[in-house]
Amino acid sequence: MIITISRQYRAGASAVAARIAESLQWTVVDDAFTDAIAERSGFSPEDVRSLEESVPSFMERFAQSSALSFPEFLVSTPAAIEEPEAVKLAHVSKEFIEELGRRDRIVMVGRAAAAVLASERDAIHVRLVASYEYRLQIATAELGVSEAEARATVDEHDTNRERYHKEMFGRDWNDAENYHMVLNTELLGTDGAADLIVGRAGALGW
Repeated sequence: MIITISRQYRAGASAVAARIAESLQWTVVDDAFTDAIAERSGFSPEDVRSLEESVPSFMERFAQSSALSFPEFLVSTPAAIEEPEAVKLAHVSKEFIEELGRRDRIVMVGRAAAAVLASERDAIHVRLVASYEYRLQIATAELGVSEAEARATVDEHDTNRERYHKEMFGRDWNDAENYHMVLNTELLGTDGAADLIVGRAGALGW
């Protein structure tokens, strides 16, 4: 049994996950995921945090495919065919999420867990959303930055997550059909959203 939480940036996923875990007496896998992946992959935790939910740039992909197609390209750029770090990290992350999916009573935040565990039957896949302006206000206050800086941060995180799902898993991050529940934390509050998820878990006998 596992609950995965996909989220728009600053939609309150950590608070929702914590309340679910407290209500069900389950384990949240959020920040601990970073340390586990760092240990398994050889990346530092800082690298994991900076690379997760990102995708290789167009130039990295172009260099890789060109080197494979044209051997002479290897002479000038021998490192070009090395798997981009974001892809390596995605593979390690996917394997760990699959392992977590075989465990029990886990609340998994982010990391495209809904995509990795899409075929898992004992799962509830949730997406948390809120209006852009609401999330912008939260980002501005919590990050202590200007509205312009907060806007850039919100846009960057949302864009990276959308690209990560599309390029690594061929899924539309925004498609409601990929989730059991899509909940608006601006309208429901984080407690209200969590209570609905806990209620669904209870209905399933979890």
